Amino acid sequence: MKKLAHWSCAFASALALLATTLPATAQVPMQKTQAPGFHRMMVGDIEVTVISDGTIRLPVLQLLRGDRAKIADALKRGFLGEQVETSVNAFLINTGSKLVLVDTGAGQLFGPTVGQLVTNLRAAGYTPEQVDEIYITHLHGDHVGGVVATNARVFPNATLRMDKRESDFWLSEANMAAAPEAAKQFFQGAMLTTKPYLQAGKMRPFEGATELVPGVRAVSTYGHTPGHTIYTVESKGEKLVLWGDLMHVAAVQFEDPSVVIQFDSDNAAAMRQRVAAYEEAAKNGWMVGAAHLSFPGVGRLRSNGSGGYTFLPLNYSTLK
Repeated sequence: MKKLAHWSCAFASALALLATTLPATAQVPMQKTQAPGFHRMMVGDIEVTVISDGTIRLPVLQLLRGDRAKIADALKRGFLGEQVETSVNAFLINTGSKLVLVDTGAGQLFGPTVGQLVTNLRAAGYTPEQVDEIYITHLHGDHVGGVVATNARVFPNATLRMDKRESDFWLSEANMAAAPEAAKQFFQGAMLTTKPYLQAGKMRPFEGATELVPGVRAVSTYGHTPGHTIYTVESKGEKLVLWGDLMHVAAVQFEDPSVVIQFDSDNAAAMRQRVAAYEEAAKNGWMVGAAHLSFPGVGRLRSNGSGGYTFLPLNYSTLK
């Protein structure tokens, strides 16, 4: 028994010595990155891939126009503050014969939290060279900035398209000269991003509502900008409407579509377009997608019966 006690004591001492000489277990570092930002869905026979360009933090309480107390309360009930990290989404449409990109994110115009479109496009299985056409909802920088990088075309084989009213307005030197100083950057951004496509003969505006490729149609929604356009995707009785900037802050503007934003060229017209789009989508059960809905930003609307709406995100599908 004495030998056993002596052995136990020696073993315990050895374990204690080993514990003091072994290095402490290292903490596992946090990754602090998201998975590649793409989300795939089908509209009939047409494949639509939502591509994230990243997020922008917007001072929405400052930018939104309406009853300030009600806006602040809606943000609070949405567990949001005065600033909201806002998604910047683009939509890649594969019709089977054409590959079409609706909007392109901010590119190099808005700092390090955006400009992820090409990275996420490649992660989704596509390359910039495969894109046939680019449809721009409007020429604000967070929608068209991604078409260029270091003044060169990011999508070398694509034709850049938008409503002629939009290009005529933002690409006008006279309009820029007459604009307030704070608004000149919008003109400069539009000119900078479209120039390489103009020079290459790869920019082709359209006029008003029209079918651009089979299954994809432009719909005029002038207001947020002079030529703001939304795009519809239709196949086998299913329909997806891509809203561009008809709305910006889900926690506020679904509940109260009358709330407008500082970025609108015409607040009243933009509000009318939003109200009409909400009503039409809810009535018909259409799928909707928007540039600034939280990624992936696709779902349906249900009327709450008092002028407001509830956004219902699409059920996730493996597409099998």
